[in-house]
Amino acid sequence: MLAQTAVKIKAFSPQIRQALAKPFLATADRLRPQGEEASPAGTAARFSAYFSRSRREIMRAQRLRYRIFSEEYGANIKAPFGLDRDRFDKHCLHLMVRDNQTGELVGYTRVLTDDRLAKTGGFYSAGEFSLGMVGRLDGRVAEIGRTCIHRDYRGGAVITVLWARLAQFMIEENIRYLIGCASLALSEGYDVGAIIEQIREKHLSAPAHRVHPKYTLPTLPQAGEGSTRMPPLLKAYLRMGADICGEPCWDPDFNCLDFFVLMAVDKLPERYVQHFLQPRQQTLSQAV
Repeated sequence: MLAQTAVKIKAFSPQIRQALAKPFLATADRLRPQGEEASPAGTAARFSAYFSRSRREIMRAQRLRYRIFSEEYGANIKAPFGLDRDRFDKHCLHLMVRDNQTGELVGYTRVLTDDRLAKTGGFYSAGEFSLGMVGRLDGRVAEIGRTCIHRDYRGGAVITVLWARLAQFMIEENIRYLIGCASLALSEGYDVGAIIEQIREKHLSAPAHRVHPKYTLPTLPQAGEGSTRMPPLLKAYLRMGADICGEPCWDPDFNCLDFFVLMAVDKLPERYVQHFLQPRQQTLSQAV
């Protein structure tokens, strides 16, 4: 696998090739259930990231999604048995992060690669945006979604482990672009107008990469006078150099605004290449 990965690295920028020049550390993962793929990419003793095909594990993730999106954020989800699930789940890859000390599922995202679109009829984001620009991108595309972190583990270590495994997956599968939606909850006290204003000024994509929302708020809030505090996931995308591809879509079921995010893997800032592709053992093993 490392030999195959080395060949695919040649397509990426020099800093990514340099960051991946050393082999990934193997993880001793005694708690890995049958049917799961262990995470090699620099995972630590405290947390393990892995792709799971286990139905029981996927149901655990759907339950975590429901607790966070519905019970914490007030999303209006039709969720029999307390599970957030939809028609895309059976076609996605499910990336989990587990606390090895407790066995608890503490982080999650799902990945939909472009070679599975014949089964889904398109990306999930196509339900909110007109995505004509995606077909013009020069390389493979994967969409991530339903990203969530357990409320007791939002100190940074879990999302780092998640991104480290996701980054290795992108290299292995020659994924050049990540797309997805970053949500801004309307009930969490954010200065929505100020955030939109800052995105328009500093973070919009090139015109050729713009998308158009299918649903918009009747009136967008005006910027306030306070500090521009951003949701952690949106903030993380912007710090990694991701572009916001136009105006947000209003999602009334999740009571949020969704921004369409485009991240070119070979344009990641070098500091984040080092951070996510070779996370340091001592950083990942610290208690959250």
